[in-house]
Amino acid sequence: MSKPKQIDGFPNLVSLFFTRANEGGDAPFLGRKVGREWVTLSWREVAGQVAALSDSLIKLGLNDGDRVVLVSENRPEWLIADIGIMAAGCVTVPTYTTNTERDHQHILDNSGARAVIVSTAKLARSVMPAALRANVEFVVVMEELRTAQQGDVRLIDWSDLVRDGEGKVAEAVERARTVRRGDLACLIYTSGTGGAPRGVQQHHGAILHNVEGAAEILDQDFGLGDEVFLSFLPLSHAYEHTGGQYLPIGVGAQIFYAEGLEKLVSNIEEVRPTIMVVVPRLFEVIRARMLKAVEKQGKAANFLLSQALKLGAKEYQQGLSLLDRPMNIVVDRLFRPKIAQRFGGRMKAMVAGGAPLNPEIGVFFQSLGMTLLQGYGQTEAGPVISCNRPRVGLKMDTVGPPLKNTEVRIAPDGEICVRGELVMHGYWRNEAETARVLVDGWLLTGDIGHIDEKGRIVITDRKKDIIVNDKGDNVSPQRVEGMLTLQPEIQQAMVHGDKRPHLVAIIVPDPEWALEWAKSAGLPTDMALLQQHDAFRTAIRAAVDRVNQQLSVIEKVRKFEFADEPFAIENEQMTPSLKIRRHVLNKVYSERIASMYRA
Repeated sequence: MSKPKQIDGFPNLVSLFFTRANEGGDAPFLGRKVGREWVTLSWREVAGQVAALSDSLIKLGLNDGDRVVLVSENRPEWLIADIGIMAAGCVTVPTYTTNTERDHQHILDNSGARAVIVSTAKLARSVMPAALRANVEFVVVMEELRTAQQGDVRLIDWSDLVRDGEGKVAEAVERARTVRRGDLACLIYTSGTGGAPRGVQQHHGAILHNVEGAAEILDQDFGLGDEVFLSFLPLSHAYEHTGGQYLPIGVGAQIFYAEGLEKLVSNIEEVRPTIMVVVPRLFEVIRARMLKAVEKQGKAANFLLSQALKLGAKEYQQGLSLLDRPMNIVVDRLFRPKIAQRFGGRMKAMVAGGAPLNPEIGVFFQSLGMTLLQGYGQTEAGPVISCNRPRVGLKMDTVGPPLKNTEVRIAPDGEICVRGELVMHGYWRNEAETARVLVDGWLLTGDIGHIDEKGRIVITDRKKDIIVNDKGDNVSPQRVEGMLTLQPEIQQAMVHGDKRPHLVAIIVPDPEWALEWAKSAGLPTDMALLQQHDAFRTAIRAAVDRVNQQLSVIEKVRKFEFADEPFAIENEQMTPSLKIRRHVLNKVYSERIASMYRA
């Protein structure tokens, strides 16, 4: 498909899609692995299914503004469902496949969703009980679902809703003309400091603003052509939803859906993407695998790798000298092309977002000839606020300049504030939180930073306590800590997991419970001695496991260590209002926390 003529100015996401579909026609659009082969759907086929689904949802009684929950892994049907919902005038409510039944219950109740679309029987097991208790009228299932009892909720087969849609495209296109950029497109739930996820109201214009700004970067810094995206991050995450779905649509690209982390490397080699939207953790995994692979290839390969890293670091820090250039030419010819082939051979850029990127990882990939960009944003801002650009200069400890038509200012206390069409219209049914983060049209991000001499944003700290793990998932530490301290065995807890693969905890056992337990077990009642016994650790582990049963995958506490003493005002580990001082505890127990990730 040739480069689209127009990126800016679309009234809504549905019109953008149908315009691209008309331009794309029978060219391949969406691809997935079936057996050993990649199978694609054309733009025309996808447009027909979107039109059919929108028509079906309207005939099922859905009205403009009704919310529809979408629970699915990444697959072509996810995109078809998302745009089909919007084409019916409704609002998509994406949810994570890792959500618990309780998570689904909160989102269904809070959003007031009238319908659910779910992909598999496995995912339906956590959704259906919640749907039965909520005001859901029907559930659409992409794959066969057998249930002994469905209550008042109708079960509808996906295939019945998406067939014979080619003749309905014109009607869907016409219907889309009534949707404005300011109209609500989706509710994306993100963890709040109090634990209950908040529904971010993303309007059509917020996502379109992101698409327009990101497309400009691709065009001006890399040159737009026949782009191919490999979709890997969950589409329920705002970053993938905008960057891995609507950006490819905006630039008329193909989208292939990865089979999962374990097959990602082979998928990259097969699909040969030109752009990938990723999280820093993926780069860390790939880096580790690459180092191991090169290590096994002998002295020559290891020498070239060491030279590439040495030259890359020097070029990044101060530039190469004339003496460096001969070796750089050797590395360019003999080593870097092999690395490029491992990424499919035509990768223009990999864009990291969702969590902070370690600058060392960025320099590592740059040294090997791969262009690695770091973006910055929040669900509340479309979600992309800024991105590194080669034409401005790549500096790995910055997140680049703001997207076009995006205002950024630094408040007197150092907080980064953002204004523009990308900013959400507020949290769904949560006026208090909306008023806290939206002030005079400015989004208060909760991040601390400054803007450097080239207009690039530098983030130096997080004003808020939300944990962002290495995959970009948001976790409310207060929620997990609160559930841990509800257990009779645990008096206090502090969880850690920022930029890490999972959560760990520092725990203070309840002294009264511990005393009784020690006496009954015939063990020492001194807390320091007691904590050295495996039986006592096992008892606390049982309490942690009880909590884990009520948590989603990303919230589970995998390991814990005991604190040396209770958190108190006197040792400066608590505030006068009895809130834990997280930064103090992280410093005091830094080595113990690090050891839990090494073990």
